Amino acid sequence: MPHAFTTKVLDVATGAAETVTDLTRECEKFLEEAAAGRDGLLHVFVPHATAGIAVIETGAGSDHDLLSALHVLLPADDRYQHRHGSPGHGRDHVLPALVPPHATLPVIGGRLELGTWQSVCLVDTNRDNPQRQVRLSFLG
Repeated sequence: MPHAFTTKVLDVATGAAETVTDLTRECEKFLEEAAAGRDGLLHVFVPHATAGIAVIETGAGSDHDLLSALHVLLPADDRYQHRHGSPGHGRDHVLPALVPPHATLPVIGGRLELGTWQSVCLVDTNRDNPQRQVRLSFLG
């Protein structure tokens, strides 16, 4: 029987563009073994100061709409105190205040309980860091 707490780190290549990367399938695969049919919680955490986790619809344009909205809220220009990296990089450090670096989701019978159109996504606006890690932890 699996332990009450199980964790795994995913390596995610986000490349040099701003991205919303769907992690739902990776979460489901992790839970097949970690949850083994049990109820509990899946905690998704990105240990980076310039990325976040969102539960949103993907594939119908919402992921692009999120990036567009972030451009309005956090313009990529020189207004930020934090100025190393690409122009406007300071906004990437503000992103986790709007798109937090974590999400905790219900697991029922070993399956992720999302709404019909919900997906678990990594949001990364930092073009200077093409590799990310995401920690998946099951408590059940």
